[in-house]
This record gives sequence, C-alpha cells and structure tokens, in this order.
Amino acid sequence: MKELKKNTSLSFEEFSKLVNSIILTENGNCPVTPVISMLQGKWKMQIIYELCIKSPMRFGELKKMLGNVTNTALTNALRELEENELIHREQFNEIPPHVEYSLTDKGKDLLPVFHAIANWGLKYIS
Repeated sequence: MKELKKNTSLSFEEFSKLVNSIILTENGNCPVTPVISMLQGKWKMQIIYELCIKSPMRFGELKKMLGNVTNTALTNALRELEENELIHREQFNEIPPHVEYSLTDKGKDLLPVFHAIANWGLKYIS
C-alpha cells in the first residue's frame, strides 16, 4: 500500500504500477474519488470545457453555449466550481453590472485530463 501526500503527483507509469494495489491519500481514500465528486453533475464538465475554449465568459454566454441549462442549475454549478477553486468569478460594478467567469490555474491543470478524455472518446466512441 502506498500513501500519497498532498500535492504529490504520479507519472502515468507510476500510477499504472500502483493502480492494482491500493492507492491511498493521507486521508485514507482513493485520490480519484474526490476528483469525481468535485466534477460530478450534469453541467460542471461542460462549463469547464467551454471555459477552456473561451475565457473569460459571462453568465449569459455560458448559458447560451450550454443550451437547455436553467439559471438555477448553472448558478449552482458555477458556485460549486468556484468553491472548489476551479473557476474564478469576477464581478464588475459598472453600469450595467456584470460577472465574468474564467478558469483558475487549478482549473487549467485539468486540460491534460480533458485531452486524455477526448483521445479516448475519439478512439472508442463513433
């Protein structure tokens, strides 16, 4: 059993060797579980993807890009992503007031994950 300290990263080769054994964080859980929990929900991955394409974006732009998302669902997803420090919310107190959302450095670190998911999808999903 290998215990991982916070801010530890593994190469893919190291991960591959350890994946068949038990990989635990210092909190005693699998390091994948909190990530999945952080990104779960119908809109979060799509929001991050849209912010990868264009950042910053206003609320209305995101809503338009996502299609049939409700204001409440989008607001909740954005709040949770902000709480997890994956996106940054900047409020402009101008006339008219507006808010812009962008990826944080932590959010940008998910880009290789999206790249891997995209490659997997291109390979296996027609």
